[in-house]
Amino acid sequence: MPKVNLSHFEAALLFAFFTSIVLGVVTKKTDRERLMYGLKSFGYFLLALLSIGWLMRLGHG
Repeated sequence: MPKVNLSHFEAALLFAFFTSIVLGVVTKKTDRERLMYGLKSFGYFLLALLSIGWLMRLGHG
């Protein structure tokens, strides 16, 4: 089996993607609600990822 080398950012994006799918499927009842909630949670994950990344960069110098 080939070895997969992901950067930290790519791994975080994959985590955000799959977690958003699971949250959308588990928490909502209709397909439209699932899609909208999944997209919204993915956006929140990306916002948090980028915000925390910039805070760490500014803190590190």
